[in-house]
Amino acid sequence: MLLQEIYNHLDNISPFELQEKWDNSGLIVGDMSREVSQIVVSLDIDEEMIEKAEERTLFVVHHPLIFGKLAQLDLAKYPANLIEKLILKKQSLIAMHTNFDQTHLNRYVFEKVLGFTLKEEVPFICQAEGEWNYHDLLMHIKEKLDLPTLKVIGKKETIRSIAMTTGAGASLIDEVNADCFLTGDIKYHDAMKALSEKLMMVEIGHYESERFFAEILLEELKVLPILAIIANSKNPFHFETL
Repeated sequence: MLLQEIYNHLDNISPFELQEKWDNSGLIVGDMSREVSQIVVSLDIDEEMIEKAEERTLFVVHHPLIFGKLAQLDLAKYPANLIEKLILKKQSLIAMHTNFDQTHLNRYVFEKVLGFTLKEEVPFICQAEGEWNYHDLLMHIKEKLDLPTLKVIGKKETIRSIAMTTGAGASLIDEVNADCFLTGDIKYHDAMKALSEKLMMVEIGHYESERFFAEILLEELKVLPILAIIANSKNPFHFETL
């Protein structure tokens, strides 16, 4: 298949125009007129994936490899070192980031992974209503997302509404109207703000809350006449018990 044909399919299922202004979803590396041999889907791309994949592979990832200003290509440093390897193997790269968050990822994690019943969904935020015990809710989240530990801000013995944003969503704190907000990468000052405003927050991990990207997208690619496979992205963090 041509890269352009695959790009059009991706744009139909999750329009790139939905991405945030600061985002860089869409074609990162490639030539739209080039034939693609296979598709590899992953949360991120790394050197090992590129080396193992055959020539003319298209990688479709969640996080853009080029993010922000790229003023020079120092081929000894990230991300230019990966860009060079992609080009040498005539491989392509497309990112589906904040557009896919809105159309697929947030709702899938909220409903299918965590098992909440969606009451309301606004851009990047899913919300449920009910009644949860503090301890039971934390154990449920820890188990479903396979988290070794949880960072929690505030404590409410009874939670009657839950909001969630996958990835790093703490900047959306002013848009959350719930007892408890689940998201990843909560910064210190966001935590202080939540504590002051009596909003309970639970850090559910950036990688852990978004690692379902590949399996969701793979289902959307099965209608195409081309092989699509998953490459398991590695969590850049590991946990030590000393």
